[in-house]
Amino acid sequence: MDRPSGVVAIAALFFAASAYLSILGLTKLLRPDSVSLSLGAPLLHGLEVAGPYMFLIAAGVGTVVGFGLLRLSRLARRGAIVIAMLGMVLLIPKVSAETGDFSSHFFLAALAMIIRVMIIWYLWQGWTAEKFVRK
Repeated sequence: MDRPSGVVAIAALFFAASAYLSILGLTKLLRPDSVSLSLGAPLLHGLEVAGPYMFLIAAGVGTVVGFGLLRLSRLARRGAIVIAMLGMVLLIPKVSAETGDFSSHFFLAALAMIIRVMIIWYLWQGWTAEKFVRK
C-alpha cells in the first residue's frame, strides 16, 4: 500500500495525542489525585471537565482515526478533517485572548492552530484525496 508520508505523519500525530490522553485518563482513574484534568485542556478544549472517561473516549476516537488514515480510509480522512476543524474553531478564543501579551502561551496556541490548518489543507488537497480510494 503506497501511503503518502504526510498521511503517515498525521496518523502519527493522532496516535501521539491518543497515547497522551490514554496515559492521563488511566492515571486519573487509578490514582485520582496524581494528575490534574487541566493537562488535557490543549487537546480536549473544555471537555476535560467531564472526567477521565472523556480522555479515554477521545483517545479511542483518535486511535481509530489514526488506524483509518493508515488504511487510507475515506471516512477516516473526513473524520480527521472534522476533528482538526473543530480543534481550530475551539482554539480561536484562546489565540485571541493571548494576543494581549506575546508570551509563550500565545505562540503555542498559534502553533496548535497552524498545525490544524496544515492537517486540513493537506487532507483536503485533490492529490491527497485521490489516495483514499474505495476498495
